[in-house]
This record gives sequence, C-alpha cells and structure tokens, in this order.
Amino acid sequence: MLKEFKEFAIKGNVVDLAVGVVLGAAFGNIVNSLVKDLITPPIGLLIGGVDFSNLFVVLKDGAKIAPPYASLAAAAQAGAVTLNLGVFINTLINFLIVGLSMFVVVKGINRLRRQQEQPPAPPAPVAPPRQEVLLEEIRDLLKR
Repeated sequence: MLKEFKEFAIKGNVVDLAVGVVLGAAFGNIVNSLVKDLITPPIGLLIGGVDFSNLFVVLKDGAKIAPPYASLAAAAQAGAVTLNLGVFINTLINFLIVGLSMFVVVKGINRLRRQQEQPPAPPAPVAPPRQEVLLEEIRDLLKR
C-alpha cells in the first residue's frame, strides 16, 4: 500500500496539481491586492470619493455604539448588522479578473495543443522516374 501511494504521489499529475494550487493561492493574493489597491480606489474617486471597503448599509444598529459608523470595522465592533456592498463589489471584481485570466490561459493552452495535434504536411510530390513516365505514355497510347 505504501508503494502504491509513493507511485501515486510521484506521478507528474500530482506534482503539477500541487504546483498549480500554490501558484493559484499566490495569484489570488496578487489579484486581491490589484483590486483593493489599484482598481477600486480610482473607481471610488470617480463616483464621489467612495471607499469600497467601507461601502455598507446598516440593517440594524449595534447595541454597543450608536450610529453613524465611520467604517465597516466600527459597525462590526458596535455589533451592527450590515449589508457589505463594498466587500461584495471587491469580491466580484476579483472573480472577474481571475476568471478572465484563467480564460486567457486556457485559450492559449488550447491553441498550443491544436498546433501540436495538426498532422505534418504531406511531403511534396516527387517526380516519378523517367522510365515510369515513358511506361505510362506507352500505356496511354495502347489504350487508344
């Protein structure tokens, strides 16, 4: 059983999967930073200085501190029930960027696979030897 597990774990697919998971996690962190630090601040500025991370609607006031709440963290600390629109928008943008990135990667891989699967072009026709040409001409003349 240990031998079978060792064979399974050493196979290329398992190693490739492990590398993919690690790279995917790192890619997720990069996308989160891209959305949080580079994309949503200019969008928030364009729509009136809204900070997406603090875009929320209070559904029920908190018992500990009375509203208004300066930030989502302050609302959570007060025990308020909130609808976190900014967090949802950030998550949606993250999903779209990751989805688009994966689409581009898969499309590129599929293009490479199609190029590799194409059969090689047939060799250029080689002129038959002179004696064969003469024999064909004789055959054609005898048919008449």
